[in-house]
Amino acid sequence: MIEVAWLKRDVMEVAGADAETYLQGQLSQDVAALAVGASAISFVLQPQGKVDALVRVSRTAPDTFVVDVEGGFGPAVAARLERFLLRTKATVTALDDWRVLALWGDEPTALVELARQDAEAAVAAPLDWPGLEGAVALGPDLVVPPGAHERSSADHEARRVGAGWPAMGRELDAGTIPAEAGQGVIDRAVSFTKGCYTGQELVARVDSRGGNVPRRLRRLRIDEGVPAEGSPVVVDAKEVGRVTSVVPTGRGAVALAYVGRAVEPPATATLGADGQWVAQIEEIPLLG
Repeated sequence: MIEVAWLKRDVMEVAGADAETYLQGQLSQDVAALAVGASAISFVLQPQGKVDALVRVSRTAPDTFVVDVEGGFGPAVAARLERFLLRTKATVTALDDWRVLALWGDEPTALVELARQDAEAAVAAPLDWPGLEGAVALGPDLVVPPGAHERSSADHEARRVGAGWPAMGRELDAGTIPAEAGQGVIDRAVSFTKGCYTGQELVARVDSRGGNVPRRLRRLRIDEGVPAEGSPVVVDAKEVGRVTSVVPTGRGAVALAYVGRAVEPPATATLGADGQWVAQIEEIPLLG
């Protein structure tokens, strides 16, 4: 069975003779290694190395790339990419008529081709979150593939949180060190073999020290009740973090939170000012 959900994503195009060289110096991903039709996850970083955005970059032609990011963050990403365009033969253009569709099914390896053919995607890319494989289709003329079951954006959010994948505005903001989001994200979004790019120094320094950061993104499982986002995470009477995302699951919930590195999962925590919820802190698995 194929399930699909429309996603709120902002899409833009970076095109021109210098587009590859320019993006290679602005993104943490090895853009030059992308073949036409290929996609990859990447960070856009501040000069000091903290997160401006987590994006997908897709190569649609030798000198043309499509960049997409969570809805509402497109203008900021476009402004960031345009900041250093002086004397560069490349332009950044919003693709306001493009839409984004996520697909899941029993045969994940076939979903990218299904997105390309049956959903009429201009760009089709794998969606390989921990424990959940699927595909993403992007384009101006997308359609729901015949026979697919349409789900809500809330269903997609539940999958995201359950997989432990960070989102802009929740787990990722201007104060986030990339490695805090987890090694699985670093493995997908960062190249350690390409040349220099904006923000590289902090990423390389943290990696050389074994990825040692003050806090790490963890998954929380709550058997009873649904805590509010922003609830404190308390271990041994000490606040060690805050809930960033939460979705109901039957009588309980699954959530994400940044937790201080001194807390090694599995561990038990209470959530809320009065400790009204009990949660199990889990390590987010690496991607396959």
